[in-house]
This record gives sequence, structure tokens and C-alpha cells, in this order.
Amino acid sequence: MKYFRFLLRYNLKIMKMEASTVATAKKSIQEGQAEIRLTSEKVFYNPVQEFNRDLSIAVLSVFTKDYMEEKLTRALKVKKSEKIVNDATGNGTNPEIPVTILEALSATGLRSIRYAKEVPNITKIIANDLSEQAVETIKSNIVHNGVEDLIETSHDDACMLMYKHKHPSQRFAAIDLDPYGCPSIFLDSAVQSVQDGGLLLVTATDMAVLAGNSPETCYCKYGAVSLKTKCCHEMALRILLQCIEQHANRYSRYIVPLLSISADFYIRVFVKIYSGAIHCKKTTSKLSMVYHCVGCDNITLQPLGGFKPNPTEKNPQQTKGYLPAAPPVGEYCSHCNQRHHLGGPIWSAPIHDDAFVSRVLTHVQDNPALFGTAKRMRGVLAMVREELPDAPLYYTQDKLFGRVHLETMPMLTMRSAILNAGYKVSYSHAAKLSIKTAAPAQLVWDIIRTWEKTHPVKPAKLESDPVAKYILSQPIKSGVDLSERPDANPISRRDGQLRFQFNPAPHWGPGSRAAVNIGEEKVSKALRNQNKHSSKKKNAGKRDHSPPSDDEVHKKSNIEQTVT
Repeated sequence: MKYFRFLLRYNLKIMKMEASTVATAKKSIQEGQAEIRLTSEKVFYNPVQEFNRDLSIAVLSVFTKDYMEEKLTRALKVKKSEKIVNDATGNGTNPEIPVTILEALSATGLRSIRYAKEVPNITKIIANDLSEQAVETIKSNIVHNGVEDLIETSHDDACMLMYKHKHPSQRFAAIDLDPYGCPSIFLDSAVQSVQDGGLLLVTATDMAVLAGNSPETCYCKYGAVSLKTKCCHEMALRILLQCIEQHANRYSRYIVPLLSISADFYIRVFVKIYSGAIHCKKTTSKLSMVYHCVGCDNITLQPLGGFKPNPTEKNPQQTKGYLPAAPPVGEYCSHCNQRHHLGGPIWSAPIHDDAFVSRVLTHVQDNPALFGTAKRMRGVLAMVREELPDAPLYYTQDKLFGRVHLETMPMLTMRSAILNAGYKVSYSHAAKLSIKTAAPAQLVWDIIRTWEKTHPVKPAKLESDPVAKYILSQPIKSGVDLSERPDANPISRRDGQLRFQFNPAPHWGPGSRAAVNIGEEKVSKALRNQNKHSSKKKNAGKRDHSPPSDDEVHKKSNIEQTVT
């Protein structure tokens, strides 16, 4: 009887394993023009990042054309072979200019397969992963999609693979880094392995670190102190950009940001890498320390360096570097009489290239069927194109009015007041209630104090909050006009673009490392870990009140004798 029970349990177990194997083998994902099969439970896939992949394909489609034209222009300048000169008069696609892409952390290979099928002018893609199971999955997906002629697999450490390609003749036209968490460990090798004028695509998902929850960890990983402010998402972008610039500068290289996006639970930057020691000297003028007021949340930037005119007879356009005076703030904030926190350095130069973003937006508008998230891409790119390039970071309307316990002013009224004062204003794609402007903080608080005249705060709240009382008691020094104007409503908002995405899926987030993040399996680890410490606590409590065993008494006496 026992034998039959054992046989029954064994057969049931085998059937479950076979069913699980069949279910895994049948699991496939269609995205863009690619279809991948997940043959292993330990291969990472996150469907929420489809927007990330769509945007990368759009950027690469525009970049590859620019890259080839730039290479042709350089070739003409150095008088290359006659064949290249003749091809330069053709359609702008020269087969002798290789466009190679490295996806250093490929997982399923979905991104590489989509690049091969959807991005023009690519000559070769290397899909690399450290996991042997992932590489086997990539190989099977490459064959399944029929792109063996373009994609080559690699089973290697990502950093070592990039170091092997740092010679100028072996560098990549583009390197895509999309790790789980922080990308900083890959940046040293990446900045050396990109062609001059090549593209580096970097994702960071450790937003808690970048957004100020752990500033000491942020300094360890990125070389900058993060601050817990309402503009933390744009600050995260600027911290990552300065980190890439610092790595590049060590090898006399520098970055030119093309597009920097904060979306969902991650940030994504697209930067060109160039060589030139003389340009590296300008880095200090692109970086700033950040003074953050703990009372009113005001941000003041302190540039690390600057340049001023220094004309000579031979070079009237010559400039000279200098160190700016510091600090830019007093011991106490002039608006709320509170102290400051110091963060940074951050990238304080523009984080987008307006002309490039416009071309990417045009590409998306002309090819909406290529992208599953085309509607969202149009909205985000339209907002990015409207952002002020010379106004780092931003205010948020809820923080400004919440700080002084006031009824919130309509956004269009706030924007109109800034425009009426003669300053520009825009949204930031990183926050729905953002106010990005180069107007002085004095004007912003004067607008709020003017609003308070007709929408007074309750006296009891002012008495219990001395900071709010101090801010509202200051005199209004600027002329404030709250009348609304038509140009206060930006085109992206007026056209009803999808500018801010709702949570795209249940259990939305960065997912678990190396797991299939689809369906119910996305939360299997969370369910498995629920109350995992409760039984230990109960057992510990029981042990505390129960008499010790003979072995425990004997062991304790031996320890006491040894100590004595």
C-alpha cells in the first residue's frame, strides 16, 4: 500500500513538472516586430519597459543616419579614398561605414532583436549576457526571428567585453546599458568603447538612491550627494549625466546629451561621446553644487567653474576659465530664514538637444505603427521639446502652496503671472505639477503672497507654523499681474497629448532580478516571502520561556568553565 502511495505521488510530481515545462516552453512575447520565447524562469523580462525599448529604437533610427553622415564628413575632411568621396554624393548610406551596437546586458535578447529588425543601417549587433541560460535563450530567439546574419551572441562579463573593444578600430557605434539597478560599474569601460561621435544609452532603476533617500549611497555609486526635493527626478538625471561625464573626462572624452528621460520607475539618458582634452576643461562650467533650503524647498546652484572673454590679437574669441565666487546663499535663506543642505555636483548644462528631439518626434509621428507606445512617446517628446534648456530643476505647485497652507492657484494663472513679469516658464516632463523657470525665487514667492491677499490662510495654521508665517509676512517687491494669457497654455497640453502615464500594469515596478515578470509570477517571490519571519519570532518567544535542555545546560557550563 505504501508503495502505491509513493508511486501515485511520484507520477503526480512528474506530471506537474512536465506541465510546467510545457507552459514555460510555450510562453512567448510579441513586441514590435520581434517575438521571443522564454525558455527559462531565470531570464529577466519586464513588459513595463516597452516604452524604454520603443524610445531607444526611435532614437537609434535617427542617430544611425546622423552618425553615418558625420563619419562621411570627417572622411571628406581627411581626404579618404576616392570611393568614399563618390559615395558621399549618393543617398547618405555608405556600406563601408560600420554601425555596430553592443547590448551589454541582453537577458532575453528582445532589445537586440528589435534593433536588428526595426533600426536601419545597422551592420552588426552583439548581444551579451553573463548568464549561460540567458545566452541560450538569446540564441534560440535569434533563430526564431531569423536575424542570425545581424546578431552575434556573447557569454562574457559586460565590463571585460567592453574593455576588449576599447581600441579605436574595435569600438562600437552605440552601447546600450540597461542593468538592474545602478549602471555606474559599467561606465568606465563603456566610455572607452564607444566610437568618437558614438551613442551611449544608459538606464538607472535605483531611484530611491538617486532621489535622496540615501545620499551617502548615492555618493558612493555616482560621486554626488542626492537631495530629497520635489525636483528629485530631474536631479537624478543630472546626477547620472555628471557621473558619465566624470568617467569620460578621465580618458580626455566628454559627453553631449541628446535626450534625458525620467519615466515610470527609472531614468534613461542618451549621450554622444567625443574626444578632446580642450573640451574637457569646460566641464567645470557644466557642473554645479546644489544649495537646498530645508524650509521653503528653494534651490540655488553654485557652478564649479565658468568662462569669461579673454580676447587677444591672434584670437579675438578666446575665453579664459575662472572660479566663481562662493557661496551664492547666506547662512539663512532669504525667503524663509532657514538653513540649507548641500548636494551635488550635478550636470547643470542642457540635458536635451532640441534639434535632435524634434527629429525623433517627427520619426515617431511618421511611423506610429512601429511603436506600441507611440501615443505616449509623442506626448513625452512634445513636452521635452518645450522644456526650458537654461533653467535646471523646477518648483512644484503643490509644494509651494502647501508650504504656506494656501489654496492652490490654478496652474495657468501661475504660469501667466511669471510670463507677465517678463520671464519664460515651462513644464518638466518629470513632474505633472512642475514649474520650470529662470525667474528669481523672490518673484515666485511674491506671486504666492499676492494670491494670499485674496485667498487668506487660516490664522491658526500660521500660528502653528513659524516658517509659513515668516514667508507670508515678507513685503512684495515685484509687480505681480495674475491675469491669464493664451500662451500660458503649452501646445502639448492644448493638443491633449498623453504627457503623463498612469501605472501601466498591476504590481508595477522594476521587478525582481532575473525573473519572468509577467502574469501572476511577477509577485510569486513577494507571496513566498510573506510572514517569513513570523514563525521565527514565535519560536524565539517560545524558547525564551521554556526550560533549557540538558544539552544546552551542558554546553553553557563548558563555556563558563572555559571563560573562567
